[in-house]
Amino acid sequence: MRKHQNLLVWQKSISLVKLIYKLTATFPDNEKYGLTGQMRRSAVSVPSNIAEGAARNSDKEFLQFLYIARGSLSELDTQLIIAQEINYLNDCVEITTLINKVFGLLGGLINSRKNRKVS
Repeated sequence: MRKHQNLLVWQKSISLVKLIYKLTATFPDNEKYGLTGQMRRSAVSVPSNIAEGAARNSDKEFLQFLYIARGSLSELDTQLIIAQEINYLNDCVEITTLINKVFGLLGGLINSRKNRKVS
């Protein structure tokens, strides 16, 4: 198993991707290239950036990709709110909980990498 696959934050973000794909499959067909595509890209970006950063040579590079992953997660959170506001979604408790979990795990990993003495 690769290094990134051992990270709980990567595992949880993969679960988030699967949930987003399931959720957006219920959106109207006219959103295929709109909100559906955007939410899926944002979700996929999270574990992808974690994996890419974990493959880099230094903590500094890893941190940069973790920040990008966190930005993508914030985009997804905003897109979820938009989907709720335009009545594409009713109950978002499960996905909101998972977004918050991934956000917290990312923050913890960022803090632990920032506090390391050796990069």
